Amino acid sequence: MNPPTQIILHQQSKILEIYFGEGSHYQFPFEFLRVFSPSAEVRGHGSGQGTLQTGKKNVNLINLEPAGNYALKLTFDDGHDSGLYSWEYLHQLGRQQSQKWQAYLLELESANGSR
Repeated sequence: MNPPTQIILHQQSKILEIYFGEGSHYQFPFEFLRVFSPSAEVRGHGSGQGTLQTGKKNVNLINLEPAGNYALKLTFDDGHDSGLYSWEYLHQLGRQQSQKWQAYLLELESANGSR
């Protein structure tokens, strides 16, 4: 998977915009990226071991840096900075963003959690 051709951080609208060379383009709200962090803290160490992320509606992305030529390391203002967002994972998140977000909102509602 090739690295993005352009990455734009929109602090005011809290969106990370990523362009890939083959024409795909994704806009990720910071909250979405935080909720779907690839870290073991969020996803767990095996199937079904993830932790529902709550209270992330106003999270800010305060730093992003390349991790080699294959991923981004994102740092959020809630202190979360583990997990590398590989280009492949970002593509997957982009393609499934709507479905993942709806499933997250349903899970949050059923757990009486808040964004």
